[in-house]
Amino acid sequence: MLEIKYVRQNLSELRDALEKRGDAADLSTFEQADQQRRKILNEMEQLRHRRNVVSDEIAGMKKRGENADERVAEMREVGARIKELEQALADYETQINEILIRLPNVPAPSVPEGQDESDNALVREIGVRPEFDFAPQPHWTVGEKLGILDFERAAKIAGARFPLYLGAGARLERALINFMLDLHINDHGYSEVLPPFIVNRHSMNCTGQLPKFEEDLFKLEQWEYFLIPTAEVPVTNIHQDEVIDESDLPKYYVAYTPCFRAEAGSYGKDTRGLIRQHQFNKVELVKFAVPENSYDELERLLADAETVLQKLGLAYRVVLLCTGDMGFAAAKTYDIEVWMPAQQKYREISSCSNFESFQARRAGIRFKRKSRKKTELVHTLNGSGLAVGRTVAALLENCQQADGSVAIPEALRPYMGGKETITL
Repeated sequence: MLEIKYVRQNLSELRDALEKRGDAADLSTFEQADQQRRKILNEMEQLRHRRNVVSDEIAGMKKRGENADERVAEMREVGARIKELEQALADYETQINEILIRLPNVPAPSVPEGQDESDNALVREIGVRPEFDFAPQPHWTVGEKLGILDFERAAKIAGARFPLYLGAGARLERALINFMLDLHINDHGYSEVLPPFIVNRHSMNCTGQLPKFEEDLFKLEQWEYFLIPTAEVPVTNIHQDEVIDESDLPKYYVAYTPCFRAEAGSYGKDTRGLIRQHQFNKVELVKFAVPENSYDELERLLADAETVLQKLGLAYRVVLLCTGDMGFAAAKTYDIEVWMPAQQKYREISSCSNFESFQARRAGIRFKRKSRKKTELVHTLNGSGLAVGRTVAALLENCQQADGSVAIPEALRPYMGGKETITL
């Protein structure tokens, strides 16, 4: 959430920033409500001062035996007016908070201006795309022919956009989870956590999923609980309403969780395969950093996620998202897109973002420097390290063989019991 003082003092710049993001928020409503709020606060301050002065006068008059009825009657009116103003103030503050909580983050200066993904900036391409002497099959066909993916039975069990992994497919998913966790823990210095997969409404508000994106979430009926769309939510909220010592920053966390998304706005997109599911597994990287170091930490987080693809031998590219394609809470985002040969396109497999103080302000996550008494908001960052189902899809497409088998990358073989290929 943006700070009210920042919004008040930078209305023109904020309007420009929101326009670049394609957000049509009406800041005039905020401006009017804020002016009324400040007017009320000024009147309340004057009335309270008057009450203090007259209270002293009443005490003096009574001590001298003088009649203070007129002053007492005046104070009753002042008290009643203060109560009216307090209610009006609460109403305006609620209105202002409702506006602020729906405003997206301000893009960092280094974010390119643009309307959609076509305006994203290519940062780099890594790896060699595989060449085949046969027509490569899409991953759902490869998986179904090998008997390791069964979307038909998954639909019978749950519905569309749910996967069913079988045999070596289930083991491949588990192998990737363990491989990613071990890599980030042992090589990159993250601490593993296993958080709840269900969170309350406040936690969703803290990370920015609510209130704007409730239709994309799975809510438990008759409970104010939600299935998590990403481990970002519970892991970021580990330090909700806490003050962290500066010496304990940066903090690095890695978590495996299933993720649940309604995908309300994606009707008709990626209806086949593992790319866009209602339930999928993901290994998530979350960081807490001091403000002056957070963009260096974003570059390191990005490199950590890239390492997974490098060790698996998968070609990919990194793009910097433009203002119109960034997520609601992000100040800057890199997407990592893996090459999918059967589709002849790159597909997103990770988003790595710096939220600056946007989430920390909502969640009350602060830190204390040794040199200052006043606490400050931390900067929060996260990124997929990686989305597991999409990694399975990329392996099935990139590592498929002419006979229908799939070669297992060397880095993954210890997690697959030494197997080098998945065959019928």
